[in-house]
This record gives sequence, C-alpha cells and structure tokens, in this order.
Amino acid sequence: MLSICKISFRYKSKHILKDIEIELNKGEILSIVGPNGTGKTTLLKCIAGIMKPGKGTILINGKNVSRMKRQNIAKSIAYVPQSSPSKFPITVFDAVLMGRRPYITWKPSQKDLELVARSLKSMDLHDIALQDFDQLSGGQKQKVLLARAVAQDTDYLLLDEPTSNLDLKHQMETMGMIFNMVKKNGVAAILAMHDLNLSSRFSDRMVMLKAGKVFCTGEPRQIMTVENIKSVYGVEAEIISINDHPYILPTRPVNEQQGLSSD
Repeated sequence: MLSICKISFRYKSKHILKDIEIELNKGEILSIVGPNGTGKTTLLKCIAGIMKPGKGTILINGKNVSRMKRQNIAKSIAYVPQSSPSKFPITVFDAVLMGRRPYITWKPSQKDLELVARSLKSMDLHDIALQDFDQLSGGQKQKVLLARAVAQDTDYLLLDEPTSNLDLKHQMETMGMIFNMVKKNGVAAILAMHDLNLSSRFSDRMVMLKAGKVFCTGEPRQIMTVENIKSVYGVEAEIISINDHPYILPTRPVNEQQGLSSD
C-alpha cells in the first residue's frame, strides 16, 4: 500500500499542499484532478521523493520515503514527468533502458534487455527503437517515457499528464495500456490529469484538489457532480452517463451567468 499521511508543502511563504491524505492499493488507478496551480505535479514529486514535504509522511509498503535511498525509491516508484528534455541525444532503446538503471551494477543483463524490448513492444515503439529520441514528436517522446517507466518494473507508477501531447486516438490507446498494465500486473498508478472525462473512464478513484487541499475523493460517480465542478472549476456543467461512466459537458463559466438573457 502507498499511504500519504497529512503531507504539506510550501514554496517560500506560499502553501502549495495542505494536509493531503491518500491511500492507494495495488491494482488501482487513482487520478488527481483539479484546476491549474492546485498542486497536482507537486504532489507527485513529493510522493516520488523529488521534493520533500514540510510535514507529514509518505509510506511505501510501510517504509517512509524520506528515509529510503534514492535507488530503493526508484525500485518501488516510477515517475513520468509531463515534459521531456528538449535535447536528449540517445536512441529510443537507450532512453527506455534508463528505466533499468536502479538494477544495473555494471552492464545490462539479459533480463534488462528483455524488459526493455517488451516495454517497447507494449507501447508500439519497437519499429523506432534505434531512432534518436530528440527527433521524435512530442507524443512519441511521451510514449517513450511511459515505456521507460514500464521497464523500471515498479509497484507504483506516477504519471504527470500522460496524455498531454497525444492525439485522441493515442490518448485512448495510452490510457488503455495503463489500465491493462495495472489490472494484469497488479501494480498501481497515480495520474495527475486535466481531462476529467478520461479520468472518469479509466480510474477506480479520483481525488479532486482545490487550492492545495483535498476537496473530495471517491469513485468517479461520486466526484463528477454538477456541484463539485461548479465549486472547484467555476464552471456550470451537465453530467451524462456513457457506458456507465459519468461524462462532463461544460456549458459556461459561473461568472458569465450574470447578464445573460435567454432567447
């Protein structure tokens, strides 16, 4: 289990996160949603040990992240950032092989190479394995970073906007791959997401943040309500059901209600 126990984070005098509490079991997908600047990326970085919370604890299978060596954290948690470096002069294969770095002592083993090949195939990247990473499109780079996380072979995946640079088809394919990996391999994933409808469709649970605090948490049907969307996003919306998943249809910002006349 991954347990986030009352963590808070501030940058200078500004509170970014305040008393966040979340628990995640293996086999679950949890989406973190909320407006821009509400702390989604900061929360993922705190969980991954990249940033240190001002207070609170993060436990991985009962072990405190703040007391773990970086290498051991990397064997438990794979973090995929929203964007990749603009210059990364290595091949796609080598970029994915970097996911095996916590396990490699001298040179890659046969297991390392097999896991990389499997990851490339699972993300449909095997045909471009020898291409330069720097020459790929933004969407392709994002898929390579996800393949690297798969090759890292951890219990927990932290994905910051995993579909941000992908077109509609590849958004669905990528979310489907994440879903299948979690359910078939018994790992767990936390996704920072802007797209509420993708989150609703593929998540077991959602956490909605507002101003750095947990506003509400629960299954998508509990989170995706007209009242919550209005309170957190300042948007009037309709909620419909498609294939038993709630789907949001935004209508207008709350502050535009005044002065609008009906025809």
